[in-house]
Amino acid sequence: MKLKQLEGYLGDVAAFRDPKIQLEQYPTTAHLASRVLYTAETAYGDIAGKAVVDLGCGCGMLSVAAAMMGAGCVTGVDVDSDALEIAQENIDAFEIQDTVELVHASLCGAADGGGLALDQRFVERMRARFDTAVLNPPFGTKPGNKGIDVLFLQAACAMATGAVYSLHKSSTREYLVKKAASWGFRCEVLAELRFDVPMMYRFHKKKSVDIEVDLLRLTPVAAAAA
Repeated sequence: MKLKQLEGYLGDVAAFRDPKIQLEQYPTTAHLASRVLYTAETAYGDIAGKAVVDLGCGCGMLSVAAAMMGAGCVTGVDVDSDALEIAQENIDAFEIQDTVELVHASLCGAADGGGLALDQRFVERMRARFDTAVLNPPFGTKPGNKGIDVLFLQAACAMATGAVYSLHKSSTREYLVKKAASWGFRCEVLAELRFDVPMMYRFHKKKSVDIEVDLLRLTPVAAAAA
């Protein structure tokens, strides 16, 4: 499938009807999703026939894109039942029920002493069950969400035995490269992109805002050296 074809199909994926600001729910655009999954497959062969997990899947944009690029199976995980309801509608509309399943679960919970921590029981249950992970995690800019982007990435690295593809603010690049190295992963910046945030919430003053984001590819150091 050509890139423009994929982007065209993904334009029909329904987005949030009532987005929740505390969950930092912003729709992943067809433009971004198509480039993430097209690159993952055509440049690295990380999608077709693979078991893929989409963490914080929201309405299923990346999950649908993975299925369209030939994934063997896709598991979308999200804490929000309303978003998962829309994701299921998208799965049904694209007739990919045999490929994509949805899991209602939270990756994070309150840590002892404040802040957030990974739900280790859930992460361990999903550890090494997938070949590839794809995600567009919350940026972690809202009160109580500090560091959630890093926790999502850490969870993805535990669940996938191969590559992790993730979108993050470009301003966090240096920090995430160091974090990945501390987990035993090599972190490459595959592309510098723009995340279009439309006027969705009451506090938004502009019709849309472009945020500079990096498409990161993380791989276990041992695998990268092989």
